[in-house]
Amino acid sequence: MISPRIRGFLAETRTDEPCLVIDLDQVRRNFEAFRHAMPESAVYYAVKANPHPEILRLLANAGSNFDCASVPEIDMALEAGATPERISYGNTIKKERDIARAHERGVCLFAVDSHAEVEKVARAAPGAKIFCRILTDGAGAEWPLSRKFGCDPEMAIDVLELGHRLGLKPTGISFHVGSQQTDPAGWDNTLATAADIFRELDTRGIRLTMVNLGGGFPTRYLKEIPTLERYGQTIYAAIRRFFGNRIPDTIIEPGRGMVGNSGVIRAEVVLVSKKSDDDPLRWVFLDIGKFGGLAETMEEAIRYVIVTERDDDVKMPCVLAGPTCDSADVLYEKTPYDLPASLTAGDEVLIEGAGAYTSTYSSVAFNGFSPLTTYVI
Repeated sequence: MISPRIRGFLAETRTDEPCLVIDLDQVRRNFEAFRHAMPESAVYYAVKANPHPEILRLLANAGSNFDCASVPEIDMALEAGATPERISYGNTIKKERDIARAHERGVCLFAVDSHAEVEKVARAAPGAKIFCRILTDGAGAEWPLSRKFGCDPEMAIDVLELGHRLGLKPTGISFHVGSQQTDPAGWDNTLATAADIFRELDTRGIRLTMVNLGGGFPTRYLKEIPTLERYGQTIYAAIRRFFGNRIPDTIIEPGRGMVGNSGVIRAEVVLVSKKSDDDPLRWVFLDIGKFGGLAETMEEAIRYVIVTERDDDVKMPCVLAGPTCDSADVLYEKTPYDLPASLTAGDEVLIEGAGAYTSTYSSVAFNGFSPLTTYVI
């Protein structure tokens, strides 16, 4: 649903280009909801989801920690008011000089998933804490993550043992069950694996204390999603089941779940056409596409709620596409959208649930189109 604050802003503010509007009150409510549903876990907001300074300031003041993927993101979190001990350098692929820069800023918690990365951290951030990311299958996620991040659990044991030998402080295990994870039990299998790793390292004299549960907490698009309370109950039950009396500290890294439902994109219909006279499908071209911020429509993984002023009219299936001259800039074709048959060029289109991974995915002037403008209210 579009908040009254955003509706009021859009009614009073006219723009020639697409824009994203973020409701900070909703971000605040989401943060409070995570603390209520998962009180035993430290919140590390995934800065990559939306790094707008006002969002970061709000979360820093509320007590959030931050998961950062680069030195610039670390600097954003520090500028927003976070202290270095509230920051995790969660990217497992880092230049050695960037590890050193982060360590110089006081950051002491680093993600790894290979022997080579451990060696870099040992050289550039001696004595730092490390946690090792392990692979997951992403079952149940609408945006599954690839094998790019994480290692086999058996390798994770050796990676952390190497860190111990090199003077680092092996702290725990991390994993990510896939973005927009719709199954609250999607954490279970990997938690069981993490508990096995804890026990094996215990036999080697290395005591881990933390499990980073990652992100994956969804926002609502076209489908209903479980409540955040259900996620918390299911995850904590699994932790108790697999870890017994030795309950680890836990971290969560919400990104989409923190800001997704706080944002709405206003776009405009540029063209409505057909590919032949007898084509049953109409093509609706918007002034925003994959390269303007809607990259998560790739493979039609994320299906946004689309609202128009003509929604009471008769609807028909439409292919939805962006404005650029790249043929990949088609948002939904495999599963067309039902849109008003009366929709025409110049009509306003509102895209709900667009607060996460839109402004940061927006390209820098591809085809001359401006990056997505963000308003925070």
